[in-house]
Amino acid sequence: QVQLVESGGGSVQTGGSLRLSCAASGRDISGNPMAWYRQAPGKQRELVAFITAGGTTTYVNSVKGRFAIARDNPVNTVYLQMNSLKPEDTAVYYCNTVFSALPWGQGTQVTVSP
Repeated sequence: QVQLVESGGGSVQTGGSLRLSCAASGRDISGNPMAWYRQAPGKQRELVAFITAGGTTTYVNSVKGRFAIARDNPVNTVYLQMNSLKPEDTAVYYCNTVFSALPWGQGTQVTVSP
């Protein structure tokens, strides 16, 4: 049974930083392209960033230059460093494969106040 557990969210003011972690258990995810998603109330879940098995990263334009995705395969974990946060970044953040192939975790709440 594979599980994804997101952590590291919180409440910050505009311009602040947070580092999110996604710990996978029950399956080795090192061979999968992994992604961070976010979902704001009343909106669809959207992909924010992803990283390939080889370490190549891609970002949506709205977070480019502010967010950085990374992975640490020996501990089966994916990270999202978020800097210069804006109120529009407020959402629940989730991790999964690029194709959303794994069960969704509980997510971690990120709230950015003006």
